[in-house]
Amino acid sequence: MEHLPGFAALSERYDGFILDLWGVIHDGVNAFPHAVETLGHLRAAGKRTLLLSNVPRPNDAVRTMMRRMGIEDALYTDILTSGEAVRRSLISPPDDWWAKLGPKLFHLGPDRDRPVIEGLPLTRVESPDDADFVLNTGPDDHRNPSDMAEFEQVLQDCARNNLPMVCGNPDLVVIRGGVRVLCAGSLAQRYQELGGEVRMLGKPDPAVYRPVLQQLAMPSDRVLAVGDSLHTDITGATGVGIASCWVLDGIHGAALSDGAGGFDAAKVEATARAAGLAPVAAIPRFVW
Repeated sequence: MEHLPGFAALSERYDGFILDLWGVIHDGVNAFPHAVETLGHLRAAGKRTLLLSNVPRPNDAVRTMMRRMGIEDALYTDILTSGEAVRRSLISPPDDWWAKLGPKLFHLGPDRDRPVIEGLPLTRVESPDDADFVLNTGPDDHRNPSDMAEFEQVLQDCARNNLPMVCGNPDLVVIRGGVRVLCAGSLAQRYQELGGEVRMLGKPDPAVYRPVLQQLAMPSDRVLAVGDSLHTDITGATGVGIASCWVLDGIHGAALSDGAGGFDAAKVEATARAAGLAPVAAIPRFVW
């Protein structure tokens, strides 16, 4: 693994880039100025960039959010979100599991994630007792998003009703505005422990990379994936044979710190090795 100060050297070695959003381009509240600058350099160099995010909202909703942050459409080539993948699967079921979900859903998640089901022939119900399935997009707005215990009862209620769960975001945790909060993936893991059946769409599922490579329109050996999560970004890329770059100043940042504002290379190497992963490079942040 190379330890590089920025992304410039890597940009010369590949033609296409799969870029994580949360933790690489923005923190859920604000865009990282250095990341916006790096996107501009890649565009100027004629590189193709696809933003692949586990955010449980459709592509258009995320584009709108990024414009408000100052991330203009012209800075990247395309986008695919896990929310878009869920919406497409609800519209056109890819297999019998999806086809048999039923029309009544219980939504576990904040109101801002509801665009994923807007306009679909589905009825949102207020209780798991009345639902055919549960759509999990993460902690809702009524409980502490950093405390798993807050969600135990609702998950047990869903399990008691044997509701299949659609998980719209496989991420386990994320840093939102400097605070570590749970994601839908953590709730889905607990639901599985309770005996619940779960389908997840998004990284690290290999299926999500097929449309990505089609949209980039180039061989996988010319593509580099960039992300801050070993569990989703680096594992997902590895699973489909795509080289990866690990951005350290994200969800693993505190554990990898050298205590002086940088990152401990030995910790970085050991952590990746313990996960059975070998990104080609590590950079402190998505800076040029």
